[in-house]
Amino acid sequence: MKINISEDAFKWFQEEMEVAAGEAVRFYVRYGGSSKLQPGFSLGVTKDVPSETAAVLERDGVTYYVEQTDVWYFDGHDLHVTVNDELKELDYSYEKESA
Repeated sequence: MKINISEDAFKWFQEEMEVAAGEAVRFYVRYGGSSKLQPGFSLGVTKDVPSETAAVLERDGVTYYVEQTDVWYFDGHDLHVTVNDELKELDYSYEKESA
């Protein structure tokens, strides 16, 4: 699986979560909410320390990642992170992994 983050989402992380070089941002599965992939679960985001990564994207010294324990949620899809312009919140979409 791959993590894809848009330019506006990188800016969102800097402004809203105040991420800086040397830090790491984890995309994790949480119980509740709604998802197109897994009913009853949704994706959360937090600053954390990587342990057993399944997917990693590094940009400006910041590591964005998904842990092995959360790979089941993606069901063979890549993660695409953008910003919803109306809500000014992160928006997640999923595309089948490319070969």
